[in-house]
Amino acid sequence: MADDIAPVPVSAPPPPAGTGKKDTGAAKDAGADYLERRTLRRGSAGWLLLTGLGVAYVVSGDFSGWNVGLDKGGFGGLAIATVLMGAMYACLVFSLAELSTILPTAGGGYGFARRALGPWGGFLTGTAILIEYILAPAAIVIFIGDYVESLGLFGLTSSWPVYLGCFVVFIGVHLWGVGEALRFSLVVTAIAVAALLIFAVGAFTEFDAGRLDDIAVDATAFGASSWLPFGVLGIWAAFPFAMWFFLGVEGVPLAAEEAKDPVRSMPRALAISMGILALLALVTFFAATGAQGADAIKAAGNPLVVALEGDDGPTALSRFVNYAGLAGLVASFFSLIYAGSRQLFALSRAGYLPRFLSLTSSRKAPYLGLVIPGAIGFALAAATGNGARMLNIAVFGATISYALMALSHIVLRRREPHLARPYRTPGGIATSTAAFLLALSALVATFLVDKDAAFIALAVYAAALAYFAIYSRHRLVASAPEEEFAALAAAEAELSRD
Repeated sequence: MADDIAPVPVSAPPPPAGTGKKDTGAAKDAGADYLERRTLRRGSAGWLLLTGLGVAYVVSGDFSGWNVGLDKGGFGGLAIATVLMGAMYACLVFSLAELSTILPTAGGGYGFARRALGPWGGFLTGTAILIEYILAPAAIVIFIGDYVESLGLFGLTSSWPVYLGCFVVFIGVHLWGVGEALRFSLVVTAIAVAALLIFAVGAFTEFDAGRLDDIAVDATAFGASSWLPFGVLGIWAAFPFAMWFFLGVEGVPLAAEEAKDPVRSMPRALAISMGILALLALVTFFAATGAQGADAIKAAGNPLVVALEGDDGPTALSRFVNYAGLAGLVASFFSLIYAGSRQLFALSRAGYLPRFLSLTSSRKAPYLGLVIPGAIGFALAAATGNGARMLNIAVFGATISYALMALSHIVLRRREPHLARPYRTPGGIATSTAAFLLALSALVATFLVDKDAAFIALAVYAAALAYFAIYSRHRLVASAPEEEFAALAAAEAELSRD
């Protein structure tokens, strides 16, 4: 193991012809066996498993969390916020579909930003994604623990054994193999989606449009009405909660290196998963709010169950949805562990983070990239028990990454218009510009919801950037796929200048 952790011998490549200058962000060549010890299992996921992965990332958000947006913006505010955030994700997904066919590697957004925005842009993007995918599982496992306790399962009165069990069991499945992991995720996700549709059928039988706007109006708020009880500003404040209907779908490209024919399957999976999520958001939002009223569910930890029970108490359908909510949480927890491990793997393989974190097992699983974030997630969950705070930190990281990924699409379209693009984003730069502007709006909105979470995320970000500035930017690995992709662009630009 000591050999695995020791620095890889490197030799600096000569500067591109005609420069005579050393690029302070230039990568170095690793030993011949470096990438052989850092390979994933290719061809493990077709479009169906990738689609399931995209839905799995998000599905837990349909069961709870989004409804708090009703307490920020009312029905009208959350509805408008959901449309705007849905548009942001749609524009972002179409932009990522193009980028993922250009560079189908495990780096995902980091790889795209690396070529478009340089090593600093790549690190900023990758770190933001990593914050999202390490903090979100820690938050969700807390919600799983709360569900297990509320359902009286296993006779537990403390949640930390649930946290530990979830991380150990599900990381174990990921270590077993990516194909097995994604198939497990697909099954659990299908159960959760079926439960949402069954819930909607039951809830719509009690639907009353008059209940949608029953939250008391704050007469002092600008633009306040029954549909916007907290005024126009309430729309903005609801942005982070509207994101819960879609948060995580952008992680599908992280599976590109393990996908079958990623050039064709990645755009297809992204588009289908986004369509499914939009449909689930629509039916869940209207069914839950119209069944019991916005005021009744705005602060509920399990809004779908509250929407079904009303004053009559538990029913067979509400109990079923309660258990199904646990399946939705498990699906998102399980898939987010996968996403975090692949982002960590890619950043480590390229030298942005300690290189030993990208070593893979005989089954081609990044074992340290799974175990170490899992240990961090368990420690955070057990020590704080504050799932909402950690999820808000994750949302903050996500919005930064969205803006940078959309910007990467804009830059590459303008700077490299002749780059081979097997798939082209509908609307081109206009689409990614819309995603960029909406992502910046969502980033600012996080400060309206939880300033402490935003500043904690900024502190983590600052520490990571200090590590990159002082240490890792001088030790990047030229043979990593994302670095080679960026180096090719630099060489082509140099040739064109000559």
